[in-house]
This record gives sequence, C-alpha cells and structure tokens, in this order.
Amino acid sequence: CLDGEGKVHEFDSRWRTEDCNDCSCSKTGIRCCTSYMTPVDYDEEKCESIFNKETCSYKVVEKDDHSKECPVHSWVG
Repeated sequence: CLDGEGKVHEFDSRWRTEDCNDCSCSKTGIRCCTSYMTPVDYDEEKCESIFNKETCSYKVVEKDDHSKECPVHSWVG
C-alpha cells in the first residue's frame, strides 16, 4: 500500500501517523481512523480541551488554571 505521504506499507501491517491516526494496509487498500477520543460534553464556559500530540489524547482543564482537570460526561471517537 502507498500512503498519502508516499510511504510504502506491507499488506497486513499497522502504523500510527503523525496526526494520531491508526492505519492498516490490506489487499483492499488502506484504512485509517483516529486513535483518540474527543471530549464533547463538558462545561465549555469554564473549561477547554487541549490536545497532546505526543500522547494522542485530549485533556480538559479549567481555562483559568490548567492544573485543574474538568469532568467530561461524554467522549466520541
């Protein structure tokens, strides 16, 4: 399989892209999906979500104090 960056991958191989997508190669082609969950149900007035590209995950923290995490009631991904 040839990915969008021009790299060749063997059939039945798996890899994670720089954009945190998990991909796999089969004889029918390449399939990719996000490797992370996105927070969708939290107090957006008081809190903000921050994506960490190194861990491929979101953290939801208070806007005024990033050391305090906020509760998240629902995630999608």
